[in-house]
Amino acid sequence: MSALAVFVFSVILTILVPRILPKHAVRVVKSPVEGRWLGMNSPATKVPSHGVRAYGQTYAIDLVFEPADSARPTFGGTLMRPAGSYPAFGQPVRAMVNGVVVKASDSKRDHRARSSLLSIAYLMIEGVVREIGGPGFIVGNHVTIRTDEGSFATLAHLQRDSVTVKRGDQVREGTHIGNCGNSGNSSEPHVHAQLADRPNLWTAIGLPVAFASIELDDDPTAVDGLPANNQHMIAHALT
Repeated sequence: MSALAVFVFSVILTILVPRILPKHAVRVVKSPVEGRWLGMNSPATKVPSHGVRAYGQTYAIDLVFEPADSARPTFGGTLMRPAGSYPAFGQPVRAMVNGVVVKASDSKRDHRARSSLLSIAYLMIEGVVREIGGPGFIVGNHVTIRTDEGSFATLAHLQRDSVTVKRGDQVREGTHIGNCGNSGNSSEPHVHAQLADRPNLWTAIGLPVAFASIELDDDPTAVDGLPANNQHMIAHALT
């Protein structure tokens, strides 16, 4: 009976909480990556983008590098692949905002990519274990930057030993802060980007975000936005 009550209460919270949360304007930031990237788990497709609002992920987006001249390994066939098999691994990751670094972590290992249904099932079990360790084990190596307006930009799943900034550093949009890796709860090398109202991922509430002057699909017109799921974007370096 108590289990049923908890279930009903959870359903009610799922329906009501999004309706009572304050509305926030979309913040336009610099893309954390350059070149041709594929959108996954995108708020341009659904909100919450990752299926949950936990850890400030409501409007988070995952970006996978797919350069036009290099193939990304296809899913299936191989149980697990070295992270270095993917073109995203080692790609530069840059600050999305101007601000001060409040968190910088890069000690967690880059594990092999989960490239089959069986290994994805294993990843889900891994995720449960990581949840016990807290959000730091979920996002892996990451950098969080506090903006002058008081929001917090986090870039996650960075490559081990690649982070170039430390807590207290002042950074500008476009500053190289680390490289794309496969640390934390990640199926393949990619960049996880999000904006939240506080640095503590236990209590953070996600904020809507858009990348400045990106191109979507084959349209060369620059727009402020995000790629939807399975849509490509092209982001150019700051000039």
